[in-house]
Amino acid sequence: MLEVTDLSVRYGSVEALHGVSIKVEAGQLVAILGANGSGKSTLLRAISGIARTASGTIALGGTAITGLRPEEIVRRGIAHVPEGRGILPDFTVRENLMIGAYVRRGQDVAPDYRRIMAMFPAIERREGKLGYTLSGGEQQMLAIGRALMAAPQVLLADELSLGLAPIVVRQVFAKLDEVRKAGVTVLVVEQNARLAMKFADYLYVLKYGRVVMEGAREMFEQSTSLVDAYLGA
Repeated sequence: MLEVTDLSVRYGSVEALHGVSIKVEAGQLVAILGANGSGKSTLLRAISGIARTASGTIALGGTAITGLRPEEIVRRGIAHVPEGRGILPDFTVRENLMIGAYVRRGQDVAPDYRRIMAMFPAIERREGKLGYTLSGGEQQMLAIGRALMAAPQVLLADELSLGLAPIVVRQVFAKLDEVRKAGVTVLVVEQNARLAMKFADYLYVLKYGRVVMEGAREMFEQSTSLVDAYLGA
């Protein structure tokens, strides 16, 4: 579904990613692990067209999308839940969700809106409330719902656990698992390795902008000391 090959990204003279290659199969939930500064968010920003690539290729369903503008990448089928959620605080829940469907102008998005509301009852109850009045967990679910309104094939999610209580984080990840089971392929960036290992089918570890470890969940569960070593635990 999604393939990144030998990807490098530079910020001025600093190379944030060095020849990174990952594959995400259709229907999988894949996690990118790593400490702060390892290049995790840069990888998602490059896939969604926000960060410019220096070299390498990105392909969706076998078709290259490298270098396309972010809005075109959304149209092709990739939606991005950014770090920090990025909701519009002075817009209502409904307005935030409908903004997620901006690339689908002219389409009937009402069925998707109802489906997403049913998936996230916590925000359905607050449909007419302004974004800033929602709790952190509700804002994170709203951000996921907004991305799903674009009807993506692939959902990118960046640091969903940031600033949330552990019980809320588990609820958010459970919703992300529901999204995957509903047919959307998911690529998530996360610092909480233990949590990611509970939900991900396959995992990659980034360190200093390079992939230093990868494998199926079972391998990571059996190699926790190695994972801790790479993540600096």
